[in-house]
Amino acid sequence: MFENILVVCVGNICRSPTGERLLRERLSGRNISSAGVSALVDKPADKVASEVALQHGLSLDGHCARQLTRSLCQEADLILVMEKGHISAVTAIDPSVRGKTMLFGHWQNEAEIPDPYRLSREAYEHAYELLVRSADSWTQKL
Repeated sequence: MFENILVVCVGNICRSPTGERLLRERLSGRNISSAGVSALVDKPADKVASEVALQHGLSLDGHCARQLTRSLCQEADLILVMEKGHISAVTAIDPSVRGKTMLFGHWQNEAEIPDPYRLSREAYEHAYELLVRSADSWTQKL
């Protein structure tokens, strides 16, 4: 049912690439990708996000940030965003996808995953832990 899953944040260099790779690891055989509502197009994953992920055995190598488009929204069966405000940003691009747009932290009491970009390493660690718990919850539900 949910074969094409799109993970969305702002820049597509910290949270959504990490969420994408976590879900890919857990849900093999599904098409899982990511994008940003204000993407830093063609940039690799953030250095600290990559270091934190690698420290936990997850590689963000080869990631290339891309802008969220109407086409990407249409192709997705499920769109997972990091913050409630991102739901509005996604539906501004394509209002028809509201029903398939949910928080990545939906099963974690509607948890929002704060943006660690340019913050402390602890902020990246905190975001990573929230992403892992949320990815585990989605894995159980899907």
